[in-house]
Amino acid sequence: MNTIDERAASTLREALRGPVITPQDPGYDEARSIYNAMIDRRPAAFAQCVDVADVRETISFARDTGAELAVRGGGHSGPGLCLVDDGLVLDLSPMRWVRVDPETDTAQVGGGSWLGDLDHAAHTFGRAVPAGIISTTGVGGLTLGGGHGHLTRRYGLTIDSLQSADVVLADGSYVTASAQSHPDLFWALRGGGGNFGVVTSFTFRLHPASTVGVAVTVWPAEHTPEVLRWYREFLPAAPDELSGFFAVLVVPPGPPFPEPIHGQKMCGVVWCYTGDIADGHLEEVLSVVNEPAPPAFHFTTPMPYPALQTMFDGLMPRGLQWYWRGDFFDTISDAAIEVHHKYAENIPTALSTMHLYPVDGAAHRAGADDTAWAYRDAVWSGVFAGIDPDPANAGLIRQWCVDYWTDLHPHSMGGAYVNYIGQGERLDRVRATYRGHYDRLASVKRAYDPDNLFHANQNIAPSPD
Repeated sequence: MNTIDERAASTLREALRGPVITPQDPGYDEARSIYNAMIDRRPAAFAQCVDVADVRETISFARDTGAELAVRGGGHSGPGLCLVDDGLVLDLSPMRWVRVDPETDTAQVGGGSWLGDLDHAAHTFGRAVPAGIISTTGVGGLTLGGGHGHLTRRYGLTIDSLQSADVVLADGSYVTASAQSHPDLFWALRGGGGNFGVVTSFTFRLHPASTVGVAVTVWPAEHTPEVLRWYREFLPAAPDELSGFFAVLVVPPGPPFPEPIHGQKMCGVVWCYTGDIADGHLEEVLSVVNEPAPPAFHFTTPMPYPALQTMFDGLMPRGLQWYWRGDFFDTISDAAIEVHHKYAENIPTALSTMHLYPVDGAAHRAGADDTAWAYRDAVWSGVFAGIDPDPANAGLIRQWCVDYWTDLHPHSMGGAYVNYIGQGERLDRVRATYRGHYDRLASVKRAYDPDNLFHANQNIAPSPD
């Protein structure tokens, strides 16, 4: 039974400028749809907040009524933490805006914005923020988890570019967290997830990135051992201007891939180069891709950075079935390579995949304790993703993902990028993800959310008084 009746919803409607949507409203099913269609939850109400005042009123309503509260930014949460059955969703999706200040080289970004919004606004000034690989990802969730993407080796994690955040706290107060103001909160927001408040806007430092060199190299899956042994040595030694995430995949049926390899199981690397791409320099940098084995396909091109960020949008649209897990790795051992080879040969569906994202380079130059992100010594952030459009295959893709993760986890560092912790994983995964930072995060939680109002997340409980 819904915990928010129509009378209570009417009270909330009167307090907000944005709409309040309940199961009786025509837009309800659209409101509760998120990126991962495997999640099927039925909140009692959505408060679609258009400004800070709406956010404050919604938090006050949840606090006063005792309604279960979830916060939705871009709706990309793999385990569906942005929805809660029979409770209230504070929906930031109307707050999609970006303001770039070219004089200070910064961008202020609304809490409901997508990466594509930020990429588009910054690109006109030849700038970007290191964040993600799919443009429909929410800026808020990605940033609060730490954030990595094509530009991480060059410019660091997303949180390394965060200068400040405007936050509505559990008691309804509104603060700006930065290195100078509420520094403990600012530390915790940079990797600690949505545990500490509702971020209504982020201010990022921008970096030069306009046209980048893009390359895609794929080898038949049977060459996975040779390719990984080469990749584990080559990329960490490469200049920070070169990034490339390793993947096991089924080649999609479309460009740039030639028809003869469509549907084949492969391993590969998606490259991004932010150095000089004039006069064939990118081709020269990547001339080494023949060393592990002859590629089945190798493609290079200059590309506007936002085009790279949208390259996978059509392949991975909203509404697919997803199950994912993650782990950090500081090395790719020979034993781990055998695991990757096994699962590359047994990908269950056309979209299921595994990615190893490099998180070294500039990300390693931040101090180990500078932010809540606790794995500055990780070299790769791995994600295992079972993906398919058919709900009938949900069990199949979940099992492949869980088995892959289970076999590889003993070769990991123990924790994972918090945004890759999947549905149903044990609570000790959160503690492992924060290592020695967990107790400090729990103390910050006690200071800013002592009653754990914000618990529909990878939760960090307040430490005892």
